[in-house]
Amino acid sequence: MDYETVIGLEVHAQLLTKSKMFCSCSADYVNAPPNSHVCPICLGMPGVLPVINKKAVEYTVMSALALHCTVPEHSSFDRKSYFYPDILKGYQISQHRAPMGRGGWLAIDSNGTRKRIGIADVHLEEDVAKLWHRGDYSLIDANRSGVPLMEIVSEPEMSSPEEARDYLIKLRAILRYLGVSTGNMEEGSFRCDANISIRPRGSKELLCKIEVKNMNSFKAVYQAMAYESKRQRRVLEEGGELVQETRGWVEEKGITVSQRSKEYADDYRYFPEPDLPPLVLDRKWIEEIRQKLPELPEAKRERFVTQYGLSLYDANVLTSSRAMADYFENCLEALDHSKAKMVCNWLLGDFSRLINATNTEIEDTKITPEHLVEMVILVDKGAISGAVAKTVLEEMFYTGKKASAIVAEQGLSQIGDAAEIREVVKEVVAKNNKAVSDYKSGKQGVLTFIIGQVMKATRGRANPSLVREILIEVLRDDL
Repeated sequence: MDYETVIGLEVHAQLLTKSKMFCSCSADYVNAPPNSHVCPICLGMPGVLPVINKKAVEYTVMSALALHCTVPEHSSFDRKSYFYPDILKGYQISQHRAPMGRGGWLAIDSNGTRKRIGIADVHLEEDVAKLWHRGDYSLIDANRSGVPLMEIVSEPEMSSPEEARDYLIKLRAILRYLGVSTGNMEEGSFRCDANISIRPRGSKELLCKIEVKNMNSFKAVYQAMAYESKRQRRVLEEGGELVQETRGWVEEKGITVSQRSKEYADDYRYFPEPDLPPLVLDRKWIEEIRQKLPELPEAKRERFVTQYGLSLYDANVLTSSRAMADYFENCLEALDHSKAKMVCNWLLGDFSRLINATNTEIEDTKITPEHLVEMVILVDKGAISGAVAKTVLEEMFYTGKKASAIVAEQGLSQIGDAAEIREVVKEVVAKNNKAVSDYKSGKQGVLTFIIGQVMKATRGRANPSLVREILIEVLRDDL
C-alpha cells in the first residue's frame, strides 16, 4: 500500500529572561555550579507560592504575534501531573486550556514549493531539572528547573523530513530575530519533539501517532524522521502492528528505540493551577508589543532583493541570521548600494569561512563593518587585488588591524606600473617554455596558467588585467 508521512512538531524554546518563570532565581544555569541557582519555589518545597515572570509573558506574546497567532485577552496556567525524577514537584506548571497564542502559521520554502504550516498554539511553562547519569546512579541539577520555557505546537501538516527541518530552521531564525531565545539546540535551549505518523495516501485517518525525542540538531531531526517514516512502513509490510509510544533517537546507531508507552492528555490530569490567578492581557499592551516587533527574516529577505538588487539565494543566506543581516546593512551605510553585491560576496565567502572555522560569533569578530568597508573600497579602486584582499581579510580577522595599515606594513599595494609588470612577465615566460609552446600551438587555456604564475611571482599584487594585456603582447612578439 502507498503511505504518506504526517509530521507535527512540538518545539520548546527557553526564553532569555534574567530570572526564572515563577521565582527570582537566576535563569543562567549553564555557567553556575550545580544546584546553586535554586530556592524553595523552584525546588518544589511545600507551601511556597509562585509569581509569574512578566518578561516571559511578553516574550511569549511577541512570539505568538510574529507567528500570526491570535492572542486572547484571557489566559491561564494549569498543573500537568507526571512523575519523572527531573520534575521536583511531581507536576509542571504549564498551559493547557487557555494558551497565549492560537491559530497561527509559518510559511516554509521546501523543495521549491511554498507551504504554510499551521501553528496550533503557543504556550508558556517551566523547564525541568537536568539529570546527570553516572553508571548505575543519576544526579539532579535543579538550576534549570523553573527556567521559562515557551512551547510552540505545530499542526500535523508536514509531509517529509525536509519540511520538518526547514520549519525548524525558519522558526529558530524568527525567535533569534525577536531576541527571545538563543535557539541553541546543542545547549538545549531549543528542543524539538516530533509526532510522526503514516496513513494510506489520500486518507484522513492516521494509523498511529508516535513521538520521537532526543534530537539535538537539525540533522538529527531530519535523520530521525527519515528513519522512523521507513520503520513504520516496514512494520506494516512485515505484518506487524504500530503502537502509540515514545521513541528515542540514538545518534550513534542512526535508529529510534522504544522508551515508553505514549501518554494521552488525560494521563496528565490537567487542572487549573490553584496558586496562580488567571492572566488578563490588556489589549493595548498586546498592541504595544506588536508595534515593537522587528523586521522579520522573510520581510528583510524581500527587501534585500528589491532594495539592493541581490539574488533571492544571497538574500536568503544573509537574512538567515539577524546578526549577519545587520552587519551587511551596517557596511552599506558607508557605501553606495551598487556595492551591495561586492559586500555580500565577501560576507558569504571568505568572511563566513573564517568565522565558521574558528567558531566565532559575528558579533565577536575583530573585523568591524567599517574595517570591511575600507577593504572593499581598496579593492574597488584597484589599490589591492582580490587575491591580496583575501590575505588582508585574514590578517584583519586575527589582529583587528585596519586594511590600509596591513597593506602598508606588508607592502601589498597593487603594482600598476606597466614596465615593472613587463619585466616579471618576461621572467615567467622564460621559465615556462612548455606552457609558452602550448600557447603557440593554439592552446589558449594555458594563458590562465601563465597569468597565475605572474600573480604568484608578484604575491598577487600585479594588476590582473594589465598582466593579461602585457602577457599577450610579449607572447605575440615572441611568435
